[in-house]
Amino acid sequence: MAVMRPTGRFDAFRALSERRGKAGERLVERLAQVRKGTTADPGSWAPAVAAGLRLPAAAALGPAAYYADLRAPHGRRHVRVCTATACFAAQAGRHVTQVEQELGVTAGAVSPDGGTSLQAVRCLGYCYAGPAALDGATPCTGPSLPGQLAGREPPTAPRIPVADDTGDPVLLAGAVAGEPAWQVWPQIVTAGDPARVRREVAASGLRGRGGAGFQVAAKWEAAGRTPGTVVVANGDEGDPGSYADRLLMEADPRRVLEGLALACFACGARRAVVLVRSEYPQALARMREAAAEAYADGHFGPRVHGTDTTLDVGVVEGAGSYVAGEETALIASLEGDRGCARPRPPYPTARGLWDEPTVVNNVETLAAVPWIVARGGEAYARRGTPEETGTKLVCLSERFARPGVYEVELGTSLARIVSELGGGLKEGSELTAVQVGGPLGGFLAPDALDVPLTTAGLAARGAALGHAGLVAFDQHVAPQDLLRHVWEFAAAESCGACSPCRVGSGRGLELAGAGAGPGDEWKRLAHVLAEASLCAFGRRIPPAVHSLARVYGDRLAGWGP
Repeated sequence: MAVMRPTGRFDAFRALSERRGKAGERLVERLAQVRKGTTADPGSWAPAVAAGLRLPAAAALGPAAYYADLRAPHGRRHVRVCTATACFAAQAGRHVTQVEQELGVTAGAVSPDGGTSLQAVRCLGYCYAGPAALDGATPCTGPSLPGQLAGREPPTAPRIPVADDTGDPVLLAGAVAGEPAWQVWPQIVTAGDPARVRREVAASGLRGRGGAGFQVAAKWEAAGRTPGTVVVANGDEGDPGSYADRLLMEADPRRVLEGLALACFACGARRAVVLVRSEYPQALARMREAAAEAYADGHFGPRVHGTDTTLDVGVVEGAGSYVAGEETALIASLEGDRGCARPRPPYPTARGLWDEPTVVNNVETLAAVPWIVARGGEAYARRGTPEETGTKLVCLSERFARPGVYEVELGTSLARIVSELGGGLKEGSELTAVQVGGPLGGFLAPDALDVPLTTAGLAARGAALGHAGLVAFDQHVAPQDLLRHVWEFAAAESCGACSPCRVGSGRGLELAGAGAGPGDEWKRLAHVLAEASLCAFGRRIPPAVHSLARVYGDRLAGWGP
């Protein structure tokens, strides 16, 4: 039977798709370049960007209206102030109003002369020193933040405090122990043994550290080692309260890239992409510098270390979206689309970036791979718990007496992390709640911290491991204000792809603003969010709110399950 060749409109559609694919990788970057030079609405300049790439106007208007960095007007001086959970907890959110007063402009607006613009963002990775802002690319942090932005005081941005609690760090081997990177990759690639990488990672039991916790070896295997496979390093660390990926990309970018090279070799991939969130300008610069060094040293490029292996790696910048950290939304953003979650199946390992098999691994996940290959998967599997092996970076927020990044073994008691490593709260403050695993992770009361740091252990308490950021709250934050903060985040960061989350998050914010406990209406809304949302973002809102209600009891009556 003869095979019919597609003709007519299908051929035209395919040609447009191919052109869209080639131009899409540059679209968001071009949009960002134009946005930084104008205060105008995207409708006045985005179509011209599309035309320059031979794309329809709608191809540019979609992402330009979606991503926070592209929507926000940019004055000659552009300031991004953090409104995320750790910075909110530092001063109960008062810093935003203070910054607005100092700059003479409200968040989301630009001064009449176009001189100064202010953008509210949700996490800049300075959770250990908040509240925080970026004045251009210059960080300002701490209680004197308004004065720093006004020029009365010099910018202050302390380095991330780090400590190892394992005795033999995996992820902090460079940052704490000074162990150099690029010790494993040259040996593996010249030996031509990708099966060894797959075997050791499978034996290690390593799970993704970005929140979903999927078995890394299984994800690699699902991609099938086909010629077009792409590996994406996900540096879009959007969970407020977590800054571990920022630490790794800034302090030890070579280790991240070495783990990426090993992952590519194991998956048969010849191309990789590193996505770094725009809120991390220093991390973006460090990753680009390290990638250029890797090419110069023969770790990347054609005929890597004299072998037949080719590996091309690009580092790209995000444009401001929490949901774009979810792997299907991240792929959409890399293609130049709105960063919305996509239905699955097909899974990215079958059809991902440009319809090629795609493996998305978080930065922390990749940073563990060199240690695992060098020391052996069994050595890694002996750490942590039998069900959840290995180590994890835990981030403690500014309210702790000793904030910073700690490497701990999975299964470590949360109570020990809070009281011994973190030293409790600073300035004699009273601990009222701990948020675990990001804004939609969950809240625990001070007397409910006798739980192991594992996915299963936290889930049993109504929380989630996520990126393992711990944000502490004290008596200065009112429960109702914290509830409203959770809903504000949900409403602002919902990608809008599905109506249960888009409409539900807005309605939840309305109910929280009303003050009174919503009772049965909240229960109906929670059911719809949990059962009908397209991705984990919407589905996680009800458990997060329920956990907060359990912590504060009668003070949040009506918000329980």
